[in-house]
Amino acid sequence: MIEHTTNPDDCRSMQQVREGVDATDRALMELLTRRYGYMRAAARIKPSRDTVRDEARKAQVIENARADAAVRALPADDLAQIWDQLVESSIAYELAEWDATR
Repeated sequence: MIEHTTNPDDCRSMQQVREGVDATDRALMELLTRRYGYMRAAARIKPSRDTVRDEARKAQVIENARADAAVRALPADDLAQIWDQLVESSIAYELAEWDATR
C-alpha cells in the first residue's frame, strides 16, 4: 500500500524522511477513504437515523486504538484523542449520508 520508500531505520537524509512521511500520508488517506466507505455502507444499512450514534461502539473503537498504540510503543493517549476526532467525524459523515439517502 505504501509506495516504495526508504525504511525509516535506513533513512540517511531528511529528503528520504520527507518522502517516507509523504508516502505514508498518502497511504493513510487511502485507508481513510476505505474507512469512510464503510460509513456510507452503515448509513445505507442502518434502519433509522438514531442508530447512527452508538456510544458503546465509539468507546470500543477508541479503546482498541489506545491498546494497539500501546502495544506498538506509540503515544496511546494522543492517538486515542485522534481516534475520538476520527470517530466523531465518521459519525457526522454517516449522518449526512443517511440524510442524503432518505
